[in-house]
Amino acid sequence: MTALTDRARQIADAPWFHRLVTGVILAAAVLVGIETDAGVVQRFGAQLHWANTLILVVFVVEIAVKMVAAWPRPWRFFTDPWNVFDFMIVAVAFMPIDASYVAVLRLVRLLRVLRLVRALPKLQILVGALIKSIPSMGYVALLLIMLFYVYAVGGVFLFGNNDPVHFGNLPMAFLSLFRVVTGDAWTDLMYIQMYGCDGFGYDDLTACTAPHAQPLVGPLYFVTFVLVGAMVILNLFIGVIMNGMDEAREENEAIDRAASDTPTTLHDVQRIRTELKALDEHLQSLAWRLENEERPDPASSLKGIA
Repeated sequence: MTALTDRARQIADAPWFHRLVTGVILAAAVLVGIETDAGVVQRFGAQLHWANTLILVVFVVEIAVKMVAAWPRPWRFFTDPWNVFDFMIVAVAFMPIDASYVAVLRLVRLLRVLRLVRALPKLQILVGALIKSIPSMGYVALLLIMLFYVYAVGGVFLFGNNDPVHFGNLPMAFLSLFRVVTGDAWTDLMYIQMYGCDGFGYDDLTACTAPHAQPLVGPLYFVTFVLVGAMVILNLFIGVIMNGMDEAREENEAIDRAASDTPTTLHDVQRIRTELKALDEHLQSLAWRLENEERPDPASSLKGIA
């Protein structure tokens, strides 16, 4: 089993194996895109089925090689979250899914595209940075929600009568502020409050029941929200993600340095085994010599008696 394990480790660490898996993942991504065309599926359904089967076989072989490489503790394969993700994608393909759930199976096949994150180290750093940034992003998101709530309540009180379509109630005010913070024609909302619903924005005046122009409050409300919400808080998200990217990059560099300093390759292990075997033979030779030197010679003993 040791020889098989060593061979599996060689294959799992080989660059050609990684390139092969990456190519199969790209092929799976292209195949999922092709299956969106009903005409192509109807014409080449059998060929697409065999292609999906071949891709699944390659993924199964990949998992088997990595589990054998982790022998005699194959459960170590599941200590890596990416391995668990790969295993789940392959396992779902073997589940007995009814024909009515074919769309679900196709969505699972679409998840194979995400395996490119595993195949490309730079993408791993980016995803790792996003995961590391989640706790800090939570606090920034809480601050943004508080800002939305304050401005949404203020918008309902200030503009609810003049602009019932966008600020008639709290949920609509939240949606309108989301439009503002994303920069989607937010000036139109501001002009409605500046000139009144009867002067701008409302083609159907039946919805404009109580027009009220606020040329000072309207610009002040929206400009301050854009400055604080879009230009300050959203930039905090970017800063948190950049900090997470730096931490993820430093961790990857530390892992690479530790891997390069540790003799874990098969060649180093074989060299150490050879040196230990030669040392053992040398010690056995020395022990044999010492034993023969201490043992008395029988011929010399008889000569002394004569």
